[in-house]
Amino acid sequence: MVTFSTTQVTEGFRVNAKIRRQLKARKQRIKRRLDKTKLGSACPVLSASNIHYELADRTRAISAGGIGMIHRLVRYLKLDQAINRYVDLLKIYLPYSESDHVLNMAYNVLAGGTRLEHLELRRQDEAYLDALGAIRIPDPTTAGDFCRRFDALSIYLLMEVFNEARVQVWRQQPPAFFDEAILEADGTMVETYGECKQGMDINYKGQWGYHPLVVSLANTGEPLYLVNRPGNRPSHEKAAVYFKKAIDLCRRAGYRKITLRGDTDFSQTEYLDGWDADGVRFFFGFDAMPNLEAIADELPNTAWKRLSRPPRYEVRTQPRRRPENVKAKVVEAREFENIRLVEESVAEFRYRPTACKKTYRMVVLRKDLDVTRGQRHLFTTDRYFFYICNDDTCATEEVVFQANDRCNQENLIAQQKSGVHALTAPLNSLDSNWAYMVITSLAWSLKAWSALLLPTQGRWKEKHTQEKQTLLRMEFHTFRQAWINIPAQIVRTAGKVVYRLLAWNPWQGVFFRLLDQLSLPLRC
Repeated sequence: MVTFSTTQVTEGFRVNAKIRRQLKARKQRIKRRLDKTKLGSACPVLSASNIHYELADRTRAISAGGIGMIHRLVRYLKLDQAINRYVDLLKIYLPYSESDHVLNMAYNVLAGGTRLEHLELRRQDEAYLDALGAIRIPDPTTAGDFCRRFDALSIYLLMEVFNEARVQVWRQQPPAFFDEAILEADGTMVETYGECKQGMDINYKGQWGYHPLVVSLANTGEPLYLVNRPGNRPSHEKAAVYFKKAIDLCRRAGYRKITLRGDTDFSQTEYLDGWDADGVRFFFGFDAMPNLEAIADELPNTAWKRLSRPPRYEVRTQPRRRPENVKAKVVEAREFENIRLVEESVAEFRYRPTACKKTYRMVVLRKDLDVTRGQRHLFTTDRYFFYICNDDTCATEEVVFQANDRCNQENLIAQQKSGVHALTAPLNSLDSNWAYMVITSLAWSLKAWSALLLPTQGRWKEKHTQEKQTLLRMEFHTFRQAWINIPAQIVRTAGKVVYRLLAWNPWQGVFFRLLDQLSLPLRC
């Protein structure tokens, strides 16, 4: 059993009155230190001197004090048991099980590791081992050998194990959560400078590596399926197969409507009739082919309507004057050719792709552009962007906004690359790198599940709901700093491991509310 406390051992996980008082006292102390009206006399303020280092004899502490909460979450969902039951790769446990290997790599990412080699730092940290109740954990070489045991079927089973835990988390959500599932797919290039990695290939840009496909749930930003492919494969390859699996997963979880979104590579016309017959709504970008541009050119002026985009965010204070555009001044001074957007307009018409038996709604976005060089106006032109959908009820502008909202998946992929460091290729084959990507992406899912399991009832419902959404959309680096990198003293007793938190941050109240929730049973 893992127990958290602020200054001393507490029984269970409930945010009792004593912990609330301790959190409030710590918050007040830091508030007094940050009071701008009391500047003090020290200048400079970074004035520590005569610094000494010593080794503690008995006290053991870790920087990643939040890792115990993550392990508690894993045990709460029985994810470790499910991994051992369905992912059968080891004949003999000497001494590690499949879940030990999987969780070891995911926890390494959460604790601050960015490479497979950083497992060695974890296994050399006695306090970290005590915090997880482990005598030892796998080293980087053993972890790499474990990834090389995977084949495509084993990796698929591992993703399904993660998704079953995901469904359990979804079922704890309010009924409105299941109104609509928005599924998105995109491919991204994972470059490597290695020369002997099996399955790698070169793309049209001259980049060597792999080209994984990511299918995600836009509502929560969770990657549902991650499929590794050689670097020369098109973005849409296998997308329809995994869209179908994601649709089945969401329907099994209880979603009442399903929507698919993707860029032009994913408008796979041979599948549109099937998705439409299955009651699935879709919004896909469509290639600007000559016949479509000819149709758009022939549309009457009355068919076009100016597109007004809503502001990206609401100004909560006083509007500020826009700073000088330094980039535009440099472009003008050096007489670079510059393309400037003047106006956007939208129209629509019915269209039947060659591979379809039905006609669908084709929305066209026209961008009127001015092309300049320096201060000289060269000419005015326009460009067309096409979007195909099977929803005849929403406004024309909404079709464009729905398709453009897909850009949030690019942020998810960026987080998987630079935040979680899941989309990397540290091993020597396509399948082993695929396994590593799937395993380390679990760290992001654990972050999302931490947010989704936060309770939002009672008189503070509005505030708690806002905190839940903030945590759900939080960047991985920020999550790690706020929730995982909390210094904690580790105290091992006969029946439990105590995490004695040594520092305060504004998220600790939310942290203890989640621990309180993890002491309650899951709703079926």
